[in-house]
Amino acid sequence: MTVLGIAGPGDPLANPEKTFRTFELIAEQAPDIKLCLSTNGLMLPDYIDRIKALNVDHVTITINMVDPAIGEKIYPWVHYRRKRYRGIEGVRILHERQMEGLQALKDADILCKVNSVLIPGINDEHMPEVNAAIRERGAFLHNIMPLISAPEHGTYFGLNGQRGPNPKELKQVQDNCSGNMKLMRHCRQCRADAVGLLGEDRSQEFTKQKFMDMPVDYSLETRQAVHIGIEQAKAAVAAKKQAAARIPGERSVKTSPKVLVAVATKGGGLVNQHFGHAKEFMIYEVDAAEAKFISHRKVADYCQGGYGEEAMLKGIIDTISDCKAVLASKIGPCPSKQLQAAGLVVVEDYDVIEAVARRFYDEHVLKR
Repeated sequence: MTVLGIAGPGDPLANPEKTFRTFELIAEQAPDIKLCLSTNGLMLPDYIDRIKALNVDHVTITINMVDPAIGEKIYPWVHYRRKRYRGIEGVRILHERQMEGLQALKDADILCKVNSVLIPGINDEHMPEVNAAIRERGAFLHNIMPLISAPEHGTYFGLNGQRGPNPKELKQVQDNCSGNMKLMRHCRQCRADAVGLLGEDRSQEFTKQKFMDMPVDYSLETRQAVHIGIEQAKAAVAAKKQAAARIPGERSVKTSPKVLVAVATKGGGLVNQHFGHAKEFMIYEVDAAEAKFISHRKVADYCQGGYGEEAMLKGIIDTISDCKAVLASKIGPCPSKQLQAAGLVVVEDYDVIEAVARRFYDEHVLKR
């Protein structure tokens, strides 16, 4: 574990004393863990000095608009300093406080990432304007994420039928904002109350009582040794990625088509997962110059207790239908045939993702 973030309950800065006390206790016991804070920004300007004093490594602000007229379609009211403001009056307060807080973080030399929830028909065309405004005020990373609006969640948008963006729409908006600042494309929208790994929620294993009963065994030396090993493994993968990179000038990038590939991976930058065990695919965009990560797409794993479900496979194929290939360490004969019938090239390999993607592109795209 390297980072601990507080994102709730509710907004951390609506409950500032408990939030900051938690940071203090962590810093006392585990000073090498980076601290971060996620907020909607409404109360952020009031606590910049406190955040700085606690050495919080970075702050994430959720900013979905910079035009109050658009914000009025997202926020029906804002509760500020014990008073509820409805309509555009409340949205103006939120917008002004978000911009003030973002600028204050820049002035205090605190890293700031901005999350924006993409809502089709409301702020999708507005997102480049949001991107420009946050870049101007010093945000170092922009995470444009899709609205989750399933009715069973009981949210306002979920209950009134507002849909979230599909992968193509999300990618188009992200592409429209690229080039100006770094975009975060690996977000899995993990829950703030989750325990475990990204993409692997283990919350049910850990009750509050189990946490209270755990012995405290924090060894800074052991952690440092583990992290050295992690960095060495990452350096080895980075070297392989560099070796797989295209030599400049080998072929004009302007004339090479871009294609998407779906990668089954357990992490580490490798194609190292069986197709049937994948609960998500990493989507890469490949051309003659590079293999570039685009997004994650969640799927239901095809193997259920040792057998495959046809309905699951159809859903997987629909999810990656805009891709040209599937890269996995192993793919069974039945799903392999159906993937090929759907027009996807099946690639079985075990190597650095960029290297496998490069070999696929050379064989199936460049030669054609």
